[in-house]
Amino acid sequence: CSAGETVNRLGTTNAPQEPATYAALAALVRDILDPVMDYFGGIQITYGFAGPDLTRAVPRNNAPEIDQHAGYELNTRGNRICRRGGAAVDFLVPDEDMAEVAAWVAENTPFDRLYYYGDDRPVHVSSGPEGKKEIVAMKVTKNGRWTPLRVKHQSDLFRKSIK
Repeated sequence: CSAGETVNRLGTTNAPQEPATYAALAALVRDILDPVMDYFGGIQITYGFAGPDLTRAVPRNNAPEIDQHAGYELNTRGNRICRRGGAAVDFLVPDEDMAEVAAWVAENTPFDRLYYYGDDRPVHVSSGPEGKKEIVAMKVTKNGRWTPLRVKHQSDLFRKSIK
């Protein structure tokens, strides 16, 4: 929780404060990351838990109220940063096509939401109480903005939908 360029620059610990966040992170590791590592080998986490200080410091392109990186942490008003609960991580599997990794996650784990950004970009995956198994392929438009395309969770349809 306390590794990374932004955390180091801020000098914050980025440690969860809410017991439910610890439980959500443990479930994310147990149900998603451990199976991915067992199947593919090592992973590279590019964005993980984001407590209140880190959430305020990350670029505007993020959506902390829905992305689940904050777990069950509270903002300065005492409200949950993310209304969905759960936990999220963005990761790469070195030397693997991330479409294959995303398809494997979709077929073999109890994820909540999965965002796919391209074959060589990190995949965002969360676990949470809703257990929606929602997959969103993010596409870059002509003007350079990301736009979502929802796809079904079957791996063969997923591969066809994102290529």
